[in-house]
Amino acid sequence: MRILTHADVPPLSQLPKPELLEMQAAGHCVLDCERVLSDGGANTVTEMLSESGEFYQWDHYPKGDIYCTDSHAQYYYHAHPPEVRDNTWGDEHGHFHTFLRPPGFPLDLAHHAIVTEKPVHLVAVSMGFDGRAGKLFTTNRWVTDEAWFDAGTVSRLLDHFHIGHETPSRLANVWLNNLLILFRPTIRALLHARDEVLALHAPASVDAHVFEDRNLEVTSIIDIDVTQQLAAIEDALLA
Repeated sequence: MRILTHADVPPLSQLPKPELLEMQAAGHCVLDCERVLSDGGANTVTEMLSESGEFYQWDHYPKGDIYCTDSHAQYYYHAHPPEVRDNTWGDEHGHFHTFLRPPGFPLDLAHHAIVTEKPVHLVAVSMGFDGRAGKLFTTNRWVTDEAWFDAGTVSRLLDHFHIGHETPSRLANVWLNNLLILFRPTIRALLHARDEVLALHAPASVDAHVFEDRNLEVTSIIDIDVTQQLAAIEDALLA
């Protein structure tokens, strides 16, 4: 696993102004969603669990996952038992896994969609017990049984993640859509680090494929802070 810092992410000042403006708008949207949910005594995690009784580790929430038939984006929330994962970065309540399914690929990548029906994992969002996003991370292929593509291709697919309906919560969906826009350069850096980690990793057995090595679960991870990211974007716009 590679732990990234913000020094590993290309400077925001290198991004074109239209992308910075899109990220700025996304950041304000994320904060607005959090404020509205908080005013009602909720957050994005409680929205995922609102129709459930007990919260069981490993189960997907909401049941059956969230899938947008227009964009073919998909996500779910779940948690791992702390004793069965190498959670060396601190406590988390659980995390979102985000995906794009092949019918949602852009036309110039449609040839990739022919070879698989499995979704492509984009990034995971680690949530603290306060209901706020604290980290982003990528995983090895076996973790989500995904269709595997290189970082450049997955970075392209990231732009097509969008949940456009009301289930399980319009605010939670809008929050997640915009979080992935706000941290788009960070996610790209994580994906490239993922590929580098896998290229250098030696499986425990000579007969094992690196994608299936259970000793490598999380491939890259970084701390995030919505308010700090938005402030950095606004500084870049003023530069």
